Amino acid sequence: MDKENRSLTPYIEPARLTPYAPPLAMPEMEPESSSLPLSHYLWIVRRHRWKICAFVTACVAATILISLRITPIYESTATVDIDRQMPSGVIGQEATRSTINDADQFLATQVKLIQSDSVLRPVAEKYKLLEHEGRAAEGGSAAAREAPVLLDRLKVTRPLSTYLLQISYRSTDPRMAADVSNAVANSYLEHTYNIRIRSSASLSTFMERQLEELRAKMERSSQALMQFERELNVISPEEKTNILSARLLQLNTEYTNAQAERVRKEASNQSLQGGSLEAAQASTQGEDLRKTSERLSQAQERFAEVRMHFGANHPEFKKAAAQVAELERSIGKSRQNIAQRVEIDYSEAVRREAMLQKTVAETKAEFDRLNARSFEYQALKREAEADKKLYEELIRKIKEAGINAGFQNSAIRIADLARPGLLPVFPNVKLNAAMALLFAGLLGIGAALLSDVLDATIRDPEQVARTLHTEVIGTLPSVRTWHGRLGQANAASNGALVRSSDAADMAVNGYEESIRTLRNSILLADFDRRVKSILVTSASPGEGKSTTAAHLAVAHAEQRHKTLLIDGDLRRPSVHKRLGLSTTQGLSNVLTSSTPWRQLLVQPDGVPDLDVLPAGPPSRRASDLIGRSIGEILLEAAGEYDLIILDGPPLLGFAEPLQMATAVDGVVVVTRAGETNRKAVGNVITTLRRLRVTVLGLVLNEVHKELSDSYHYYGYYGKYYQASGKA
Repeated sequence: MDKENRSLTPYIEPARLTPYAPPLAMPEMEPESSSLPLSHYLWIVRRHRWKICAFVTACVAATILISLRITPIYESTATVDIDRQMPSGVIGQEATRSTINDADQFLATQVKLIQSDSVLRPVAEKYKLLEHEGRAAEGGSAAAREAPVLLDRLKVTRPLSTYLLQISYRSTDPRMAADVSNAVANSYLEHTYNIRIRSSASLSTFMERQLEELRAKMERSSQALMQFERELNVISPEEKTNILSARLLQLNTEYTNAQAERVRKEASNQSLQGGSLEAAQASTQGEDLRKTSERLSQAQERFAEVRMHFGANHPEFKKAAAQVAELERSIGKSRQNIAQRVEIDYSEAVRREAMLQKTVAETKAEFDRLNARSFEYQALKREAEADKKLYEELIRKIKEAGINAGFQNSAIRIADLARPGLLPVFPNVKLNAAMALLFAGLLGIGAALLSDVLDATIRDPEQVARTLHTEVIGTLPSVRTWHGRLGQANAASNGALVRSSDAADMAVNGYEESIRTLRNSILLADFDRRVKSILVTSASPGEGKSTTAAHLAVAHAEQRHKTLLIDGDLRRPSVHKRLGLSTTQGLSNVLTSSTPWRQLLVQPDGVPDLDVLPAGPPSRRASDLIGRSIGEILLEAAGEYDLIILDGPPLLGFAEPLQMATAVDGVVVVTRAGETNRKAVGNVITTLRRLRVTVLGLVLNEVHKELSDSYHYYGYYGKYYQASGKA
């Protein structure tokens, strides 16, 4: 054996052997559960720790070596400050407008502007950056020269929550990196300034064209207004309209008064024409008439007194009568004069009323005519004033644009010029080594875990129980210096194996201890009946079944129990080699020539209770006869021996081990830990169960502590045996 083996796990009672029955349907093996404990993964890492460490060390060393051989690259950064709070102009609305909350969009626009062809092309042509970046061949054709310039080594970033833009460039020359960063920043400032200047120039040109149109329009509207004023023969129709309005109001008042005066005088005239003295007295000229009437009344009173005292011929009578007559004539004449004057006044009042009426009508007609033309005048005046105001506003805007044009770029400035770097930014040896350490470690651990997942071999009892639903009844450690021979076991005294102080013998002693544990697991198990015969087989050749059978037989015989070991592998017999026997006859002679099997038994030296029936010469015909005869041999030997161990051929690919399995009380399947495929063992177990054969369990051969975390005690026992040997 060339591998270290592991110890025995507790045995769980297998199913009892029942008589042979027709084959049943083959049960399917359940898939392996993925719920593995964390300790299993940690063990996998510990198991491959040296491989992982070697892989990580190689990766880190290669990374450091490659990083040191790479040409260093330097990076320089120029910082541009964009003050959005500063107005873009010094006068006008641009000086007072508020900042819009669009910082992210604005700065993103500036980043794209810095990366534009108009900014980068002058710098790329000045420093021949396309050649330095290895794209000289691309720029050879005319189409390539006309294509937009893109610099792979240029990076424009914005620090979080700032109005700063950092323009960085990488180069193998630190001075060139600083110069290119500063050149890109200056090109960006110049480009933005030119954009604003061109925009202002375009705006000024447009406004000048508009100014010419407005000037012509203003002149036309002013000329129309002056022509209208000449047609009206007035300076301001509004003022004349106001005068006419006041005059018309005054004439209306006078006309109303004239109407009232005419009505009054007409009433007086009509009263006088009726001959009433009271009407004459009530007129404006009736004051003298009233006085004359008073004198007449006085004269008549005196005349009445005189007539009472004097006669008609008395001078006083005549004088009083003449005075009364004179006053009466005076009153009549006054009444006539008053009537004439009232009539004249009435006629004058009628004429004055008519004249005022005519004047009011003429004034109103003139006012209406002028008022109607005033609306047209107002429209022409408003149009002229609007054209003049717009013209003046446009002139003011042009002046403001001209003044602000020199301040358009004051909000963008270079805050920090780029300087040549002292240390390269690439390659970062420490960072690369750390990243290589991290990723190589993860890759190594992942590869170790993946190899464990993809490992389809038998490894430990827990895996067997989980995947094959079969118990492991024993584990045999690997003996590195032992090549399959019992060696010193043949020279044992008193049935015990020799234990020397040699380290190889210590490993053999550990193997023998595991064999004894396997023996007890088989014989001390609680079956329905005692196990008298067992078949030791494997899934494929080279699993160590013959060595296991030989050692198991020796271990059983050491307990003073009669033991029979039959080498049933007629194709590749090896038991006699394991025990150092030189016989040439055996089981094949019994099967082919009917030789009694007892005559062919041999006994190894130093093991008196062990009889061995070798396989004899290989024979194809014997393999066909073994199924019928092996049962008879086992039946005869059962009465003479305490335990019969049958070493059979591998189950896969051979027919006779199935016949042997149905003739024994139980079958032990030997597998090589870490080598035997699980599917092969599963097929073997399924086949045996289909034949209703009692499978005592699996034996894991050549186990060592590197196969599973369940085998850690093998390292402990190996150290113990070595310490005992040295002692």
